[in-house]
Amino acid sequence: MKWVTREKAHVDRIACPWLIKKFVDPQAELLFVPADKVLEVAKKEGAISYDAKGAELTHVGDECSFDAIIHKYNLNDPALLELAKVVRGADSKNRNLTPESPGLNTIANGFALTSKDDFDNMSKQFHVYDALYAYYKSQVAQK
Repeated sequence: MKWVTREKAHVDRIACPWLIKKFVDPQAELLFVPADKVLEVAKKEGAISYDAKGAELTHVGDECSFDAIIHKYNLNDPALLELAKVVRGADSKNRNLTPESPGLNTIANGFALTSKDDFDNMSKQFHVYDALYAYYKSQVAQK
């Protein structure tokens, strides 16, 4: 399946592809386009749009697109739900939602500055999400 979002990805638009590839659609084809082209490309390509104005999966209230994907695909892994809080905080004005949220936002900014494009950024940051997910898996297992 194809998935499309805005180019120049930041927290949510990197976290979502990680979530999609790991838990929803391992063969996903990800497209990054100008913000004003997301819905047009989604229609043309038969892609699922996310994290853009009018997108199928996007921010609702205090929740971000990462949350929308979790809800749509009924992902109930407790570690993912904890990671969703971190992403939500890092991608919103509520930076202190979790202790990790401000750091994730800073890391995302740094990767955006050191990456040649969205695909390079994504490949670098997936390791961060793998590590956070592993951490929350271990925390959940200890409870």
